[in-house]
Amino acid sequence: MFKKILIANRGEIAIRIIRACKEMNIKTVAVYSKADEFSLHVKFADEAICIGKGPSLESYLNIPRIIAAGEITNADAIHPGYGFLAENAQFSKVCKENGFVFIGPDSEIIELMGNKVNARISAEKANVPIIPGSDKLNAIEDLLEIGRVIQYPLMLKASAGGGGKGMRVVKNEEEAKKFFGVIKNEAEKAFNNPEIYVEKFIQNGRHIEVQILADSYGNIVHFGERDCSVQRNNQKLIEECPSSFVDNDLRKSLTESAINLAKQVNYVGVGTIEYLVDDDKNFYFIEMNTRIQVEHTVTEMVYMVDLVKEQIGVHFGKKISYSQSDIKMKGHSFECRLNAEDPDNNFMPSPLKIESLNFPGGIGVRIDSYIYAGYQIPSYYDSMIGKIIIHSSNRDKAIVKMIRALEETFVEGPKTTLPLLLKIFKNNKFKSGDFNINFLKNFLEENKEKLNEPSK
Repeated sequence: MFKKILIANRGEIAIRIIRACKEMNIKTVAVYSKADEFSLHVKFADEAICIGKGPSLESYLNIPRIIAAGEITNADAIHPGYGFLAENAQFSKVCKENGFVFIGPDSEIIELMGNKVNARISAEKANVPIIPGSDKLNAIEDLLEIGRVIQYPLMLKASAGGGGKGMRVVKNEEEAKKFFGVIKNEAEKAFNNPEIYVEKFIQNGRHIEVQILADSYGNIVHFGERDCSVQRNNQKLIEECPSSFVDNDLRKSLTESAINLAKQVNYVGVGTIEYLVDDDKNFYFIEMNTRIQVEHTVTEMVYMVDLVKEQIGVHFGKKISYSQSDIKMKGHSFECRLNAEDPDNNFMPSPLKIESLNFPGGIGVRIDSYIYAGYQIPSYYDSMIGKIIIHSSNRDKAIVKMIRALEETFVEGPKTTLPLLLKIFKNNKFKSGDFNINFLKNFLEENKEKLNEPSK
């Protein structure tokens, strides 16, 4: 097994990887920016190297400095976590060229599946349903012609996009003309790639994703599905496993489709295939994430598997030691992303000092976080400061447990999404499972000026 892994990330995912490594008897190296000097991942790793100033471009996105840190500490592998360089094909390639195992796919696979147009083509080859749409759009005339054929509304997307960025709904031909150039410019600025494409916008779909694991011997297994439909501006807020909307027949179709796509591209590692599912349970491929997901925790709770350990193992060259028939689903799990944002002020980030803090406990409650009382939240990074994950025997009991866990939680200092999360879990539509990707938008409109009132 690897002797030492450098973690090219920060925050809760860095700590998550450190925990897995400790249990596998693998030494860890943390890299950190000056803004993260007092972050817990720096304390918990066996070694820590400062790689630059606070801004990501000077630290967590600086490939030469990360490689230098790996060389200085004699690491033999680099784990990118999620975000930052996790789906950067060049980083995967540079790691390999410098003698490090990249704990993620080869650069060719990242490049193939990271480009949404090419990913659609791969999905088609694997007989995976795709949303009606286009390949690369070369001119506004291409967009207008497609709009006449498949009808509005449409979703304009950056080919190299991800994380909910680089996409815009267009409702008619006038908006298509208006936003074509806007999205191209946004794609160029955000992803250094102006290429865009278009898909039919499915208005009331569910966001369902399938977790897969593949080794280098051609073995691929799945760990069911997650429902990630509660999201704001395409950023997930609450995830659950399994989905209350997915029946056994749909689950079989979704998971077989995901495995076929992984086989089509010769995938190795953990990966997630994301789908949009309509009211009639027709499903369509959205994208493949070639990394560990933020929401991998709910799958771990239901399937009793450590996905990070499995990921490290297959990239070391180990064979998956079990078959699909050995994998059993048990109970129900929810994850809440706790963000330092003000829901009453258009979710404005609130990077303040944490004056006092309490996280919940008890059977079936898991906390993945990097914060503590007295910690100053840096202003340079994503606003997520932790995840509250629970597990119970069924969905109804899981909701009750999450409400209890949220009510035990307090974070004093910054504004957080905690009041919003609690209100969602007490909402009757959410409780009944009657929701889709528009749930949060509608919920916020119905609860204006009420988010910071005490929840009843």
